[in-house]
Amino acid sequence: MMGPKRYVLIVAGGKGLRMASEQPKQFIPIGGRPILMRTLEAFHRWDAAASLIVVLPPEYRMYWSELCKSFACKIPHRVVPGGDTRFQSVRNGLKFVDGPGLVGVHDGVRPFVSSEVIEACFAQAARYGAAVPVLPVTDSLRELVPGGWKSRQADRSRFVTAQTPQVFWSKLLCDAYRQPYRREFTDDASVVEAMGVYVHTVEGNRENLKITSPSDLSLAEALLHISRSV
Repeated sequence: MMGPKRYVLIVAGGKGLRMASEQPKQFIPIGGRPILMRTLEAFHRWDAAASLIVVLPPEYRMYWSELCKSFACKIPHRVVPGGDTRFQSVRNGLKFVDGPGLVGVHDGVRPFVSSEVIEACFAQAARYGAAVPVLPVTDSLRELVPGGWKSRQADRSRFVTAQTPQVFWSKLLCDAYRQPYRREFTDDASVVEAMGVYVHTVEGNRENLKITSPSDLSLAEALLHISRSV
């Protein structure tokens, strides 16, 4: 018996200003291939039948098409225009979810997500409606005291860091993105939680970093080298 249809929105609408590059960060190569292409390939390896939707700035759609030709990338996917914010980009992408199923939303600059984490997120979302991969906080945390320079220790065991893909039943996610935008919407889980829905957690993988700075690029190259050596 077939399970629910699987969709993945790969959101790559950013301009990558922190990367100090003329080229948006999602197109910068690691190991000779664009970051976004490696992300697309990661989801195709996980499930070749999943419906992949890439959300890009409108002015880079043709450039992406040329990159796919240059690198002989033949993975089936749909390209849709992004918006001025991540919230708007996800909302635009959801317009192309054409039926009931599960929708994962993933950052285009997280190319090292594992198939095991993706599968676990979709399985948890199928059961509970909403799932997000997380990792425990390993650094010491301090809470800033408002109105001054003082701070106090925070209990790090109460906190986790969130990754993507964040996965939801399609109706739930589409309903959530009909809400007006709020500044506190930092990811898809926060949008869904604003409707009073509890989001379940899945253990993420440490390698699933979000590449946003030159130092992240160096780490990504090292991770790629290690994966090829194993």
